[in-house]
Amino acid sequence: MSCISDNRLRVCGIVDGTTVDGPGLRTSIYFAGCRHHCPGCHNPSTWDFNAGTELSAEYLMERIADNGFAVTFTGGDPMYSATALLPLAKRICNAGLSLWIYTGFTIEEIFSAGGDMAALADMADVIVDGPFIESLKDTRLLFRGSSNQRLVDMTATKKNGHVVEYTPTF
Repeated sequence: MSCISDNRLRVCGIVDGTTVDGPGLRTSIYFAGCRHHCPGCHNPSTWDFNAGTELSAEYLMERIADNGFAVTFTGGDPMYSATALLPLAKRICNAGLSLWIYTGFTIEEIFSAGGDMAALADMADVIVDGPFIESLKDTRLLFRGSSNQRLVDMTATKKNGHVVEYTPTF
């Protein structure tokens, strides 16, 4: 299932200048569609692939560029729409902006699946991976909701050939 139709992406919301979805000020884009349906999810309104509003990738990139902030793809689960998001992710990377992606898949599942999911993950600086597990909820954790979720440093992970967790430098 893709969140794109005629070069338009299904967006449930955009938060400009947030500090909760990664370090620094970020433009967080909440994409529609998720099949994980994690109990206790804080965004169940984004599970429906038809939720939100259709926005063009061009509009999103203009808004991102105007803000000048790093970018976070969240949702829903952006990996369900990896094919549709690849062109936008490439533009974000070409603009020299950091990209974080939240997903209910583990990085191992993403790379086992290969294809566009792996290609999208390759463009991210950090993947926040794993499903939200309500019994493991911990509000003290940085940038994630449950202790099973990892902040995967994608540059270090690709370089070292094994999962390397992101360590904040602030």
